[in-house]
Amino acid sequence: METQRQKKIAGVIQKDIADVLQRAATDGGLKGTLISVSKVLVTTDLSIAKVYVSIFPNKNAEELLKGIKSNQPLIKHELAQRTKNQLRRMPELLFFIDDSLEYIDGIEKSLKGQDNPISNPDLLEKRKKA
Repeated sequence: METQRQKKIAGVIQKDIADVLQRAATDGGLKGTLISVSKVLVTTDLSIAKVYVSIFPNKNAEELLKGIKSNQPLIKHELAQRTKNQLRRMPELLFFIDDSLEYIDGIEKSLKGQDNPISNPDLLEKRKKA
């Protein structure tokens, strides 16, 4: 169960880190790339923030995530500057790709297209009987 404090800190981080990441992508010459922060989860002791980023187009996602992770200290510093009036300590930032949009898109495509698991049950993986 998330406390109000965790939610508040996650909200502050989410708003500012989206700006930081989008600016970094634009400055890094990735003009057509859209980066959004879909979710931030902060641990109970407020020491770690898990940041879930959604990257469009998805083909750049892995490469961009590597770049984000390698620039983590810079991103953390920039974020600390922006939030110094709201947060005393900046949590450690861990970045993850949020592929839920891609997952939803895959479900929609399979329900519309030929590879519909409802009309063609062979597409579904067979469950192993225990």
